[in-house]
Amino acid sequence: MTPADLLLEGVELMLFGMGIVFTFLILLVFAIRLMSRLVARLAPEPAPLAVATPAIPSAPVDPDTLAAIQAAIRQHRAKRR
Repeated sequence: MTPADLLLEGVELMLFGMGIVFTFLILLVFAIRLMSRLVARLAPEPAPLAVATPAIPSAPVDPDTLAAIQAAIRQHRAKRR
């Protein structure tokens, strides 16, 4: 085989491979769209999200606990800088 024949065969093989990959990707796009439509049709409607109400503590926080929490927050913020 001459170098020109080898080069031509390499180009043919490249185009054949690229065609296969392109075809696969097109089929993949259509399959994903089909599955998306099926899921949208078959899936039940999502339940409305409940609004979270903040919990109100029934008893005031102990001053020592509050001081420890504040110190931990300050320490954490100082480490981040």
